[in-house]
Amino acid sequence: MCGIVGVVSQTPVNQLIYDALLLLQHRGQDAAGIVTQEGRKFYMHKAKGMVRDVFRTRNMRSLPGRVGLGQVRYPTAGNAHSEEEAQPFYVNAPFGLVMVHNGNLTNAQALKQELFQTDHRHINTESDSEVLLNVLAHELEKVTRGISLKPSDVFAAVRGVHRRVKGSYAVIALIAGHGLVAFRDPYGIRPLCFGRGDGGLMVASESVTLEGTGFELERDVQPGEALFIDAQGQLHHETCADQVHHHPCIFEYVYLARPDSVLDGISVYQARLNLGKTLAKRVISTVPPSEIDVVIPIPESSRPSAMELAHLLGRPYREGFVKNRYVGRTFIMPGQSVRKKSVRQKLNVIASEFKGRNVLLVDDSIVRGTTSREIVQMARDAGARKVYLASAAPPVRYPNVYGIDMPTPQELVAHGRTLDEVRESIGCDALIYQDVDAMKQTIGSLNPALAGFDASCFDGRYVTGDITPEDIERMNRGRDQSEESEEDTSRLSLPNAQTV
Repeated sequence: MCGIVGVVSQTPVNQLIYDALLLLQHRGQDAAGIVTQEGRKFYMHKAKGMVRDVFRTRNMRSLPGRVGLGQVRYPTAGNAHSEEEAQPFYVNAPFGLVMVHNGNLTNAQALKQELFQTDHRHINTESDSEVLLNVLAHELEKVTRGISLKPSDVFAAVRGVHRRVKGSYAVIALIAGHGLVAFRDPYGIRPLCFGRGDGGLMVASESVTLEGTGFELERDVQPGEALFIDAQGQLHHETCADQVHHHPCIFEYVYLARPDSVLDGISVYQARLNLGKTLAKRVISTVPPSEIDVVIPIPESSRPSAMELAHLLGRPYREGFVKNRYVGRTFIMPGQSVRKKSVRQKLNVIASEFKGRNVLLVDDSIVRGTTSREIVQMARDAGARKVYLASAAPPVRYPNVYGIDMPTPQELVAHGRTLDEVRESIGCDALIYQDVDAMKQTIGSLNPALAGFDASCFDGRYVTGDITPEDIERMNRGRDQSEESEEDTSRLSLPNAQTV
C-alpha cells in the first residue's frame, strides 16, 4: 500500500510533489523519493524515513523541472531494510524511464528469470517494482526500437505489460523527453485517480492528494486503463487490457485510505459509517446494549464506525485513548516485539472513561491481535469492569498477496482459530466481528457499478484467480521470521481460487 503521485505542470513541481507525499504519508513510512525532469535529464533524491526527514532544503533545490514523480514506501516485497529499494526506480533504455509503483506482483520471481534469460535485462534488487519497470521498458523497446514514440506505442507497451504481469499494480512513469504514463492493473485492486489544477495534471493514489494541493478530482483511472500525457501536455487514454474486472481492495475502505478520500466513486468516510451500521446488528445479537456503558474507538480509522455504532445502540460515544501522532502505524511495523512495544508508546488511556464501566472497544480490524491484546489489557488496567471488543471488519483469516503486509498464516490471530479461541487469545469478555457478506454489500451499495471487491484476506478468494498455497509459501520465503515459528503450508486451506 505505497502512496504514489505524478505531476505535469507549467511551474516547478518539487514543492508540489513534496506536499502531495505528506498527504500520502499514511500509506508508507519506510522510505520516500522524488524524481523530476528538466529537459531530458532526471533529478532524483530518495532515502529511508518519513517525508519530512528525507527532504531538506538542499535536496529540494536539486530537483528542478515541471514534471515529476514521488512515492512513499511501505515494503511488502524485497528487502525492507535496503535504501536501494526506495523508489523511484530508473532504467536508461529505451529513452530513459523512471517509475513508481503501488502494489505487489504475484509472479515477480518468474518474471525476473524471464527478463534475465529471454529479455537480457539485469535486475539489481529484490524489489518487484524494478521487475515491473524492466518489463515496461522491454515492451516499449519492442514497439519503438528506441527510435520514436507515439501515444499508440505507449498503449501497446502497457498492453504487453498486462499480458505478462500478474498481481496488483498502480503505476506512474516518466519517459524522458516524451511524457508521463500512468496505468492500473486489469482488476483495479490498488487505487489511482487523476485531476486538473492551474495549468497542470496530477495522478495519485488517493483523491485527498489532489484536493489538498489545489487540484480538482476528475475521475479514477479505470482497471486496465492507461493515461499518457505527452510533451505538449495533451492527455491521451485507452483501455489496454483484454479483459477488465473492477474489484478494488476492500481493505482500503476498512483501514488503509484516509477517510476524506474518495476511491472508485466511494467515500471512505461513508463506507466506514456503513460498516458501523451493519456492525451494530452483530453487537446487539451478542451483547445487550443495556450491558454496555460506553463505546470507545481505538484511534483512528475506527472512529466513523464507532460513532455510528454508538448512535444506533443508544450508548454514549467517548474518546478513551490519546494517540501519540509521532509513532508510526503499528500495523506496518516489522516484527511482533516492535509492534507490541510501540502500542503503549502510541496510545495512552483516559482512565476516567474506563473506571468501573463495561466498555465496548471498536477497532477497524484485527489482524495479528498484538495491538488488540495490549489495548484490552490497558482498558482493564484503567479499571474497566468488562471489556468487549468489536471489529468493523470480518476476521482476517488468509494472507494478502496484493500489497498489504499480512502474508503469513501464523501472523493472523484468526487463522485456524474459532471465535472463542480468538477471544481468549485477545483477552476480552466478548468479541464481535463484522460479517463478510454484510461488509461487501454495505460498501458496494455506495457504487453499484463495481463488479465486486478483492476481500481475499477475509474470504480467501483471490480475484486474479492464480494463487495457490504453494504460491503464498514461495512469496513468504525469505521474509524475516526470527520472532515467528515456521508453519507448514499444509495448514493453509484456501477456498477454490477463481476469478470473480
